[in-house]
Amino acid sequence: MNARALLCSPNLHSLYTSNRPPEKPTSSRSLRTLKPAPNSLRVWIYPRNRSGVFRVLVRSSDKRESSNSYYVDGERVNRTNGVVSDSPSSIVVPWWEEFPKRWVIVLLCFSAFLLCNMDRVNMSIAILPMSAEYGWNPATVGLIQSSFFWGYLLTQIAGGIWADTVGGKRVLGFGVIWWSIATILTPVAAKLGLPYLLVVRAFMGVGEGVAMPAMNNILSKWVPVQERSRSLALVYSGMYLGSVTGLAFSPFLIHQFGWPSVFYSFGSLGTVWLTLWLTKAESSPLEDPTLLPEERKLIVDNCASKEPVKSIPWRLILSKPPVWALISCHFCHNWGTFILLTWMPTYYHQVLKFNLMESGLLSVFPWMTMAISANAGGWIADTLVSRGFSVTNVRKIMQTIGFLGPAFFLTQLKHIDSPTMAVLCMACSQGTDAFSQSGLYSNHQDIAPRYSGVLLGLSNTAGVLAGVLGTAATGHILQHGSWDDVFTISVGLYLVGTVVWNLFSTGEKIID
Repeated sequence: MNARALLCSPNLHSLYTSNRPPEKPTSSRSLRTLKPAPNSLRVWIYPRNRSGVFRVLVRSSDKRESSNSYYVDGERVNRTNGVVSDSPSSIVVPWWEEFPKRWVIVLLCFSAFLLCNMDRVNMSIAILPMSAEYGWNPATVGLIQSSFFWGYLLTQIAGGIWADTVGGKRVLGFGVIWWSIATILTPVAAKLGLPYLLVVRAFMGVGEGVAMPAMNNILSKWVPVQERSRSLALVYSGMYLGSVTGLAFSPFLIHQFGWPSVFYSFGSLGTVWLTLWLTKAESSPLEDPTLLPEERKLIVDNCASKEPVKSIPWRLILSKPPVWALISCHFCHNWGTFILLTWMPTYYHQVLKFNLMESGLLSVFPWMTMAISANAGGWIADTLVSRGFSVTNVRKIMQTIGFLGPAFFLTQLKHIDSPTMAVLCMACSQGTDAFSQSGLYSNHQDIAPRYSGVLLGLSNTAGVLAGVLGTAATGHILQHGSWDDVFTISVGLYLVGTVVWNLFSTGEKIID
C-alpha cells in the first residue's frame, strides 16, 4: 500500500494499535519537518517485500491543535474538506504505482496469450523438417496437428466452471505452466514414437484449453464495460503477436540449432511468466490489497460481474437463442481461422513454392495484420458504444466484418497467380477476421457477465470442434483434392455464420 492509498483509506484508524514496534531514530530531515505533537499518530505497515513507517499528523477536536495537513515521511500533503489534495510539496508517486492495476492484469493476460500461440504455431513450422525426418504423409501431419485439439476440447467447459468457481488466477496459472511443460517434452515424445507425440500434443491442448475461459472470467471482474472491447482486443492480439513471434523465430532456431530447439526455448518462457503472475495478479479487485480506492470504486461501479458463482444455471443458459447463436457462430468462425493457423506455412511451401525460411517469415504478415486490426476494431467498438450506439448493433457490425471480410478475400485466392498478391490476400483475410474480437468474442461478457467463463467454454468447445475437424479434414482433402476445395468450405461457413449472427445475437444481458 502506498502513501496515497493509506491516506485515502476510510479505515486508517484500524492500522494503529497499541502493540506497535518501538520507535527508531529518524533522520535529521524528518526531525526538522515533524515536530513532536500530542496529536501525532505513527502507523507501521508491512507490505510483502519491504516495510515502511508513515508518520501522520491527525486533526484534533481542539481547534488550537487542529491541522489541515498530513505529513508523510517528512513530506507535507494538504487536506481540504477531508480529502487529500495534490500540491507541489506533496509526496511524489512513481508512475508505475499510478498505472491502473486493471491494465496490469490485461497486460499479463496479453503476455499469456502471446506465449500460448508461440507454443502452438511452432509446430506448424517444425512439422516440415519433422515430417521429412520421420517420413510422415499429409494425413499423418493432419493427425498430429489436430491432436492438440483433443485436449483443448476437453478443458473448455471444465476450465470455465473452474474459473467461475475458484477464480481465474489459479486456472490461468495452471494452464500456462502445464502447456509449457508439454511444449518442452514434445521433441522427446517425437523421438519415442508417433503415439507418444499425439499424447503430448493433446496434453498441451489441455493446458491451453483453460486459458480463454480463465481470462474471460478475470476480465469480467476487472475491466469496466466501457473498456471491454479494447481490453479483449489487446489480449487477443497477444495471440496474433504470438503467432508473429513464433513464425518469425522458429525458422531461424531450426536453421541454427535444429527443430527441437524451438520447443525447448519457447516452453521455458512459461516459468518467467508464472513468476510475474503469482506476484502481481489477483482473481478480482476485491482480493487485491494494493488496489487504490479510486480505481476500486471505478471497477466496482462499472463491472457487471461482482458476486462469485456457486452454481451454474445450465437449463437457463441453454434455453437462450443468443447463446446458441454464439455457439454456432464460434464454430463457423474457427473452422477457417484454425485451418489458416496450422496450414498456412504448408500452403506457402507447397503452392507458392517458398522455402522453409520464407514460409515462416511470410506467415508473419497475416498475423501482424490481425494484431493491428483487432486493436483498431476494439477502439472503434468502444467509441461507438460510448457515443450511444447500442451494444447489439455494434457487436453485429463488427462480427459481420469478421465473417464477410475473410470470405471475400479467400474467394480471390483461386484467381491469383502472384505469390505476393496471395500473401497480401491472406493478410487482408486475417485482418478483417480480427474484427471478431469486438463481435462474438466480446459477447460472452455482454449477455452473461457472471457466467462468462462457462459461456466461453461452451462456445469455444464448438470452436475447437471446428479446429479438430477442419485441421484433420484439410489433410484428407489435400490428398484427393486441392486448396480451392479447402477455402470453399471455409467461405460457406463464414456466410452461414453471418446470417445466424445477424438474426439471433444480442448485446444485452439476458442472464443475470
